[in-house]
Amino acid sequence: MYTPPHTILARYADLLVQCALHGGEGVKKGEIVQAMIPDCAKPLYKEIMRSILDAGAIPKMHLLPTETDKLFFDHAKDEQLKFFPAAYKRAEADLIDHQISIIADMNPKELKEVDPVRLFTAMDAKKEYREWLNEKERLGKFTWTLALYGTEAMAKEAGMTLEEYWEQIILACYLDHDDPVSEWKKIQQEQDRVKKKLNDLAIERVHVQAEDIDLRVRIGEKRQWLGGSMRNIPSFEIFVSPDWRGTNGTIHFNQPLYRYGNILRDVTLTFKDGILTAAKAGEGQAVLDAMIVRENANKIGEFSLTDSRVSRITKFMANTLFDENMGGRFGNTHVALGRAYKDSLAGDQAALSPEEWEALGFNKSPEHTDIISTTDRTVTAMGFDGKETVIFKDGKFQV
Repeated sequence: MYTPPHTILARYADLLVQCALHGGEGVKKGEIVQAMIPDCAKPLYKEIMRSILDAGAIPKMHLLPTETDKLFFDHAKDEQLKFFPAAYKRAEADLIDHQISIIADMNPKELKEVDPVRLFTAMDAKKEYREWLNEKERLGKFTWTLALYGTEAMAKEAGMTLEEYWEQIILACYLDHDDPVSEWKKIQQEQDRVKKKLNDLAIERVHVQAEDIDLRVRIGEKRQWLGGSMRNIPSFEIFVSPDWRGTNGTIHFNQPLYRYGNILRDVTLTFKDGILTAAKAGEGQAVLDAMIVRENANKIGEFSLTDSRVSRITKFMANTLFDENMGGRFGNTHVALGRAYKDSLAGDQAALSPEEWEALGFNKSPEHTDIISTTDRTVTAMGFDGKETVIFKDGKFQV
């Protein structure tokens, strides 16, 4: 079985530990870094531990057993699905300063036959823990990053050999450079430039037009465009959490979606005044139906664009982390059903009450599922001043 060279894994680990965390600054001496890594990614596990130690931080390492999830869902009773060790997880949330999570599926379809309701029940049981970490992140006391470790099964789903799959990971993360961190600093500079241009336009809404898309999205008040935070490696997208109430029209997604052990293909969503009125999938309809009945999962929480000139991802990877950052000829557009990102607020998050968040149209949901289109599209922005500006065309930002 192919394993990337040691130099590649060492660069990967250093990129995650000494750059991605702290939003590009890396971890600091004495900070506690929790690393959640599947057992099949043990070669990267060792390099991440080494990099944390070299930075003077404290590693809190978890080697996660693969191919056990279906066993759990096949045998767990309802009370076991809902079990949440609150005191233990509260202490953990208070303890850690950063978290690195690695995706490495030995069987991407392991949960295909599991009732989605059981999956959502177990996920919702952990909701409080996620909220604790989100609040800690909002206060500037916690950062996280997410990355991919290629496996034979993942490569097969994408129609590649394992070595070809890793070639895409290496290219996308600039691991073919002696100093990947410096390359990501350049990308951050370009993303900062684009974000400033978009924010300066004071965009009230956007209109996305393509052969299979006619969608209007209200960006809304007190919004800022985001990107370049290094939360995901790689991350080439520029995105915003819009006012969900102003979503109207239809969007078709030409890229497959791997979610909850299932594949969804040819998804088409139609909205009226922010609410999904139709959701159809050529494959995976049952999973889509189960997903959108979750709390506020029938509304959007994110609108995103990726410039083809920035992303080095040119192939479908059968994983959202990479597919939502796909480049190729036309870059991509994706929207997320469900939870909005509160850091898309242009202002002090702490100053807002729950009622004020709701009044601004920030969607609140346990769900957040990105669905991707790489269709050639034109995106026109309408400012609060009534001025129209084409901000994206031919796969490229026009600002």
